Amino acid sequence: MHTPRPFDATVETMSHPRWTVDPNDPRAPTQEIWDGLTTEERAQVVAALPAEVPLELHPPEGDEHRVPKERTRNALDEFFRTIGRRIYVSSELATYYPNESRFCPDILAVLDVDSHERSRWVTSQEGKGLDLVIEIHVGGSATKDFETNVLRYARLEIPEYFIFDRVGVRILGYRLKPKSSTYERIVPQGGRLTSNVLGLDLTLEGGMLRFYYGTAPVLFLDELVTKLNGMVTDLVEARDRALQRAEEQAQRAEEQARRAQEQAQRAEEQVRRAQEQAQRAEEQAREIESLRAQLEQLRAR
Repeated sequence: MHTPRPFDATVETMSHPRWTVDPNDPRAPTQEIWDGLTTEERAQVVAALPAEVPLELHPPEGDEHRVPKERTRNALDEFFRTIGRRIYVSSELATYYPNESRFCPDILAVLDVDSHERSRWVTSQEGKGLDLVIEIHVGGSATKDFETNVLRYARLEIPEYFIFDRVGVRILGYRLKPKSSTYERIVPQGGRLTSNVLGLDLTLEGGMLRFYYGTAPVLFLDELVTKLNGMVTDLVEARDRALQRAEEQAQRAEEQARRAQEQAQRAEEQVRRAQEQAQRAEEQAREIESLRAQLEQLRAR
């Protein structure tokens, strides 16, 4: 059992209990000791808790582990930001419960806290523990994900725990029993597991983890990019079609105006010719009258 020890000789005379972070087994103080620390001493403890974790605690497992982890975190981040829900989502964050060995979940979520950046999660400092953990099992110890974590996360009273088993191509879900520190399995409904914490359903599609909000799928970042690119392409094509229609309409209007102008010119020419014909007819009529007058004069002689 880890026992409290003074920070250093400079604070031994103070009345508050002390806590030294053991570099070989770094832990946060018990809640009782934390409550007795000053604000400055609490800051010293948090600063002394490592933000990094050793490889044996969280070994790298390649793209088969990285890709679904990043897709899951980004999808949840974007979804909750879009709907305006106050929730913190992170991945591979060193997590410290009071006087417990640190652990580093693949995905964690905490409700009703600010989503600012953190280098570690210290339960006593944050005022609450995790609400949900998702582990992605690719290789390594199956005992850790399927047995040890089930017992540990339940004992720490983390409300929900999900395991995305890429090897077995399945999802397992656990939820705390009412007023208990033990889990019960979440029973799939229509091939989906419901997370009360997230308000989403989890399922597998194409061998990958998928979230649903009711009947609507929660899109991953690459899907969002594809969808946005498709929307941009559609808008560009619609704009081009509209420009083409406008250009064709302008050309038709210009052609109609040209034809109307030609018709007006032809009508004007017809009027001019008609006026000339009328003028010639008038001149011919005057000539005829003159000839008649001359003829009458000749007859009169």
